[in-house]
Amino acid sequence: MFLTRVLTAAVLLPAFIGALFWLERGWFAAVVAIVVGLAGAEWAKLVRTDRAAGAAYAVACAAACYVLAKYAELVPWVCALAGAFWIVAAPYLLARGIRPAPAGAGMAVGIVVLVPAGLALAVLPPGQVLMILGLVWVSDTAAYLAGRAIGRRKLAPGISPGKTWEGVAGGAAGCVIYAIIWAFFDPELRSRVQGLIWLPFLAGTLLLCALGVVGDLLESGLKRQAGAKDSGRLLPGHGGVLDRIDSATAALPVGLLLMQAMGTT
Repeated sequence: MFLTRVLTAAVLLPAFIGALFWLERGWFAAVVAIVVGLAGAEWAKLVRTDRAAGAAYAVACAAACYVLAKYAELVPWVCALAGAFWIVAAPYLLARGIRPAPAGAGMAVGIVVLVPAGLALAVLPPGQVLMILGLVWVSDTAAYLAGRAIGRRKLAPGISPGKTWEGVAGGAAGCVIYAIIWAFFDPELRSRVQGLIWLPFLAGTLLLCALGVVGDLLESGLKRQAGAKDSGRLLPGHGGVLDRIDSATAALPVGLLLMQAMGTT
């Protein structure tokens, strides 16, 4: 299983980076829309939608992402809506416990989860996409390692029994270190993050780290109430598309807003 995961990642990561930097923006938006559509199909299945409706939903998610990406002025507003969901609504849903909901409500939530993340991915400059996704990857890896080494207190045992508060702390520490290194090596960030600006910069880093955890837990809760171990089987060793992008769906829209607040987009 581990070798399969590594081989899948070894194929997907270079392909993604190549598309991010070398594809024309319109073509890259089309690729992102396809990924959003695949994730939408998995989401529809988890909320127990029938096959025909699930296929239509996947196409609608992909089309919404591709069309809206052409209107860059609308993207921050869509991301702001998603940010409100991730900062306010999603923690509330997790605190009360993920419960079965009507398919229509579940599908509406899926649009808020998937489409803004796809838009942020499609319109942000490649370097900023890598910065945000790198933050998510570092957070996930550091949280896993810290949780395995010293994890004791469960974070959300009813949703994801393997996650611990110690893991969250490790992920946060990894994010802060990553953000500091990136700020020193990125000329544009280095020119902006100086003096007291370090405080909101690191606060934003920790916010994205926390949102990544929320995104992970939301998808874990959705899978648990659906009785599924993975969201799908498209990616050998990894599960489905949602299993790979759960944290990023929360971090990307808010990351775009933070980048704009810093004047770097």
